Amino acid sequence: MAVSISVVLLLLILAVIFIRNSGLKVSHALVCLLLGFFLAGTSMAPTIHNGLTATADLVGSLRP
Repeated sequence: MAVSISVVLLLLILAVIFIRNSGLKVSHALVCLLLGFFLAGTSMAPTIHNGLTATADLVGSLRP
């Protein structure tokens, strides 16, 4: 678990750096993809899923 969290933090830092430099290339996209896969395997996955579901429900309930 400790190795998984370290990899997630490293990939998160790399993704933020790549996005801030305004140059998201194929290699950068692969880092973001790996971040997603590693993040899905952590204990934070249910919390993230619940947050995204709540946000989608909130946006879906808005009336123009």
